[in-house]
Amino acid sequence: MVNLHTILADHRSRSKRHIEADSEKPGGSVVATSEIPNLFFDQVLVEYKLTRVEILVLMYLYRKVWCGPNLYTLHGISPLLSHTEMAKQLHQNLEDVQFALRSLEECEFIMTVRSGQYFVRKFFTKQNDDRCGQTYDDFES
Repeated sequence: MVNLHTILADHRSRSKRHIEADSEKPGGSVVATSEIPNLFFDQVLVEYKLTRVEILVLMYLYRKVWCGPNLYTLHGISPLLSHTEMAKQLHQNLEDVQFALRSLEECEFIMTVRSGQYFVRKFFTKQNDDRCGQTYDDFES
């Protein structure tokens, strides 16, 4: 019987894209840049049928708001972003990114403050924010 760990160790991605050097430690291991709540994997991905692009865009915005330095973290607001730059960084078409943004707004995961700036919930839905005690300094009122 073949050992599963041996198979996984030998597996190579078919993708030609490589992890960028600036996201690696000198020893070669990848640096963790974000902490996504288990709620995303246990509930959001199960209950909402999100496309790959919608997940990419949501995680991109989530990281901008909650996983790095951001002056507007208390309000859950992203810095101003260029849709073109976002599409380029995610390796997606601009139209697909814009469609994903509209779809995420319909699910109420995000809300447009102004073009390129979004209110992003820490726990993805209002009910989860309420249950986890997350407030946004009265941004929603």
